[in-house]
Amino acid sequence: MTVVDSDTGVLAGEPRMLIDGDLVTTAGGATFDVIHPATEQIAGQATDGTVADMERAVGAARRAFDTTDWSRDVEFRHHCLTQLHDALDRNKERLRRVLVTEVGCPLTVSGSQIESPIEEVTHWAEHGRKFDYVVDTGVHPTQMGPARRRLHYEPVGVVGAITPWNVPFYLNIAETIPALMAGNTVVLKPAQLTPWSGSEYGRIVAEETDIPAGVFNVVVSNANEVGAALSADPRVDMITFTGSTATGRAILAAGAPTVKKTLLELGGKSAHIVLDDADFNSALPLAAMMACVMSGQSCILPSRILLPRSRYDEGLAILKASMENFPVGDPWTPGIMQGPQISDVQRQKVLGLIKSGIDSGARLITGGGIPENLPVGYYTQPTLLADVDPDSQVAQEEIFGPVLTVTPYDTDDEAIAIANNTIYGLSGEVSSADVDRALAVASRMRTGNVTINGKSHFGIGSPFGGTKQSGLGYRNGDLGYTEYLAIKTIGLPE
Repeated sequence: MTVVDSDTGVLAGEPRMLIDGDLVTTAGGATFDVIHPATEQIAGQATDGTVADMERAVGAARRAFDTTDWSRDVEFRHHCLTQLHDALDRNKERLRRVLVTEVGCPLTVSGSQIESPIEEVTHWAEHGRKFDYVVDTGVHPTQMGPARRRLHYEPVGVVGAITPWNVPFYLNIAETIPALMAGNTVVLKPAQLTPWSGSEYGRIVAEETDIPAGVFNVVVSNANEVGAALSADPRVDMITFTGSTATGRAILAAGAPTVKKTLLELGGKSAHIVLDDADFNSALPLAAMMACVMSGQSCILPSRILLPRSRYDEGLAILKASMENFPVGDPWTPGIMQGPQISDVQRQKVLGLIKSGIDSGARLITGGGIPENLPVGYYTQPTLLADVDPDSQVAQEEIFGPVLTVTPYDTDDEAIAIANNTIYGLSGEVSSADVDRALAVASRMRTGNVTINGKSHFGIGSPFGGTKQSGLGYRNGDLGYTEYLAIKTIGLPE
């Protein structure tokens, strides 16, 4: 039953999960609560799936891949994903309310988490339809005489997708749609804190598309061992995961005995190098907005600001004013751009890291606590820390909150060294009046992606992936699609 609070807009989402074509609850009927982070109140329940449920879903996906034409029928896949796009579009306002209810994402900024991923369904449907799955590489000399060689791009098999809570609907789509269009079958395990973004997706697939039973499954659970079972199951050929580096390591370990293909987008601690010739009045308000707009709950945001010592006080003043005037509050209110943290546990982690920074010598410029006008809800003040030691915990650990750390530097070489002083390498940014100078700095940053002067590196047509401990493999672009394909090389008579 759909429950909408007419005063707040809170919407209770689909409580069931999709296994082998059916919307089901777990045996015994166990559920867990879904909390609206803006009110700290229970918004509804989700079924609490078990390891047995996961095993059944994996079995269905395995059967669908091995015994149906899904992996071979590109036109049928295109038809189904076109249906899915249209169905998601019809349901987008419901999906938006589910998103705000689960995550606390402000309505004002929800478009990138709803409209954008829905359009990506069409992108991948068209991309997969046009993709050349057989490539003739010509005739090659061998010891047995000339041989013609062909490359066959084939689906990997059963893909397990494990998604996080920060942008749940977007990542549910990003991790599963290219996999499906490439001919794989999928088992999705959404995050415990945001189960409805996954279960609503499963409901729409079941009720409004021709996707066959077993091709797409969603297992909702509040238990960590259910996701672990997906990672370890020998019937699963590939795991795609977005989340923390610590969980990524555990997934790699679980998949090691079966040498599973693994696609990982992990943590980040991105640096924004603001060069001494940059337009501070343009670059720094944007930097403050990026730190706050998703409550800081994004892996790619540049949370470390590196300012030239010669303009340090000027930069701090601009950042302070920007963060103190950022609109924080009820995510259902138009114009609000920062909502609550996802949970009290997450807020306490953020506040603890702020304290650790101050204890290690950082200077609190603004924020640092809970907004006085928002005593209910898991809100955190936009926070600016100056004079941050590059080796301190607050400069090294992913915060996932509306916190900017600022560190001064004297030379470009020093700034690059500070930026690279982390286990992560997901993203980064450079601001400068001289684009060639910015490119020279960007080329030395050990990270998978760099934005220069606010021109984003991120988009469906460009590969996105991390270096160091920020991930393995790529999403988006041609490389992102081929992650879900295996290459078979065939030698033929000339």
